[in-house]
Amino acid sequence: MKKLIQTLKNIWSIDELRSKILFTLLLIFIYRVGTHIVLPGIDPTALSQNMSKSNNGILGLIDTFAGGAFSQASIFALGIMPYISASIFIQLMTVLVPQFQKMQKEGESGRKKINQWTRYLTVAVTAVQASAYVKYLEGFGGVVPAYSSMFWLSTVVILTAGTLFVMWMGEKITDKGLGNGTSLIIMIGILGRLPSSFFQELTLKSTRSGTILIFIIEIAVLIAIIMGCILLVQGTRKIPVNYAKQIVGNRQFGGARQFLPIKVNSAGVMPIIFAQAIMFLPTLFNLTKWGQGETGQGIQRIFTDHANVWYMVIYSVVVIGFTFLYTALIFNPKQIADNLKQNNGFIPGVKPGQPTADYIGNIMDKITLPGAILLAVVGILPGIAKLLGVSSNFSTFFGGTSLLIMVGVILDTLQQIETQLLMRQYDGLMKSGRIQGRTVTQASY
Repeated sequence: MKKLIQTLKNIWSIDELRSKILFTLLLIFIYRVGTHIVLPGIDPTALSQNMSKSNNGILGLIDTFAGGAFSQASIFALGIMPYISASIFIQLMTVLVPQFQKMQKEGESGRKKINQWTRYLTVAVTAVQASAYVKYLEGFGGVVPAYSSMFWLSTVVILTAGTLFVMWMGEKITDKGLGNGTSLIIMIGILGRLPSSFFQELTLKSTRSGTILIFIIEIAVLIAIIMGCILLVQGTRKIPVNYAKQIVGNRQFGGARQFLPIKVNSAGVMPIIFAQAIMFLPTLFNLTKWGQGETGQGIQRIFTDHANVWYMVIYSVVVIGFTFLYTALIFNPKQIADNLKQNNGFIPGVKPGQPTADYIGNIMDKITLPGAILLAVVGILPGIAKLLGVSSNFSTFFGGTSLLIMVGVILDTLQQIETQLLMRQYDGLMKSGRIQGRTVTQASY
């Protein structure tokens, strides 16, 4: 405890680190205040009464990422998710489209162009999602009748501006604050729902005799899942690499052995985010119109209820498939093999060049499969928890994107603090002095 207090004092004594922490906390506070400002023309009381009856399934997950802003019809109801969707699309384009590849290779100027395209796409995605959200709100009867004629236009404009403002705050946190701003905003939104969900579950279990023990078991299982997510985020397979000796003049270089780390989960949370976007698509096409008969209602449950068995099956297949696809897009064994060859590095027992690329690719495929399966299991854990009797809101914290993002963001932030402390010759947060985040081979979301 004494060492922890001293470490906290060391963190606060570094002017640069203290400024970053305060700046980050200020923008997070502004974001949380904005999630409670209701859109013009909304009757909050009527809306909350109607939404509480149906805010489950995939819409409940979206509300969790938005920190409750989605169900409260806040000016930040769409949160940062449209920006993430646009970023994922542009990131795929930099791999598939030669023009975007060329921009990416232009350095800082190319990065600015890509960021500009991402912002333009964010506006378009937000406008489409805002229009769908207006229809969603109108279905709950929370719109004030006197304001209904101008509700659509004002809501689309405000939601688009709100998302752009949240995007701006995320970029400012990344530039001048601590950690990745986009990831932090998502994590804060998730954590914003945790206390209410926790006490709701505790109250529910306390009202029934003998069920408080079940609540304790749920907390123990949640801790075990968190530990599993840490292993999934940090797990690597190390390939030994030798470097040939080079003699330049009278000096000798190289000759050392190093290790090439390959992450078990190189795709990060991207497959889960992509799978949830795929499952959410039918709701954008007003799936409720299909629910006229028994068959239509069954199809609707498949795409909206994360506790539905068929939802879990389709979701798992999409996660596993996209994990392989995204890993293949961001991980290039040929480029790694060429870099090793240029630096006189080689894998013992493997010829340089194409054999090395094949060897690395083969290992990548072998470790990606169990990583993809574990990622799919984590993704469907909220549905399994709901089937086992956990309340709908609290079940979203038993896995999925929410838990992976929280674990990854906390590790990344601790890694940055650790680096700042070690640079100034202070003791780090951990005895090993090394906290592994997600920054090696995957995106920051």
